[in-house]
Amino acid sequence: MPDVVLPALNEAAAVEWVLRRLPVGYHAIVVDNGSTDATAEIARLHGAEVVFEPARGFGSACFAGLTAATAEIVCFMDCDASLDPIALPMLVAHIERGDADLMIGARVARRGAWPAHARLANRVLAYETRRRTGLDIRDLGPMRAMRREALIELGLGDRRSGWPLEMVLLAHRAGWTIGDVPIDYLPRAGRSKVTGTVAGTVRAVKDMGRLMRDDGRS
Repeated sequence: MPDVVLPALNEAAAVEWVLRRLPVGYHAIVVDNGSTDATAEIARLHGAEVVFEPARGFGSACFAGLTAATAEIVCFMDCDASLDPIALPMLVAHIERGDADLMIGARVARRGAWPAHARLANRVLAYETRRRTGLDIRDLGPMRAMRREALIELGLGDRRSGWPLEMVLLAHRAGWTIGDVPIDYLPRAGRSKVTGTVAGTVRAVKDMGRLMRDDGRS
C-alpha cells in the first residue's frame, strides 16, 4: 500500500485528526520540520513513522519523506487538517490503473478555507502553468500521488515552496500523464505558514516565479 508523506511544522492541533482518517493500509511518514510543539510525539503515538528534517522548507520536508519512503506509490499531502486523507485512494486508483503518472487533488474550498490572496495567487500560477505546458490542470495543490521511483528520477532540486510547481514542470518535461480530481479543501487547524499570511504567500509566489523563469530559459 502507498506511503503518505506529511510535512509538518507545529501541527499538534491537526496531526491526530489527519492520522485517524488515513485509509487502512496507508503508511504515514510525518516529517517534523523543526516543530516546537508535540507534533512528533502525537504522530508517533498514532502509529506514524516520524522523520526529522532540520532544514526548514516545504521542499526539504517533502524530500526527506520521499527519501524515507519505500512503497511503490507515494502520496503527499499537508498535515494541517485542510485536506482529508480519505480522498487519497481516489488519486491512487488512477496511478494503479495507469491512467496517469501524477494525480493532483484540485482543491474545492469550503467557506473560509482559502484566503483571497492565496486563492488568487494559486489561480494565476495554475493559469501560467497551463499556458506554458498545455496541461489541463486546475490547481497546484499539495495532495498528490505518483510512483516513487519515477519521482526520484525526476531529480527535484527545490527545497522551498517551489517543490509542487517544480514537480509538475519536470514531470511534464519527462512526458508524464498528469491529471487532477476535485477534493474538498477545509479550514485548517491553526495558522498556515504559507497561505495564512500575505508574506507567506508572497514568498511562495517568488519561489514559483523563479522556477517559471528558469524553466523558460531551459
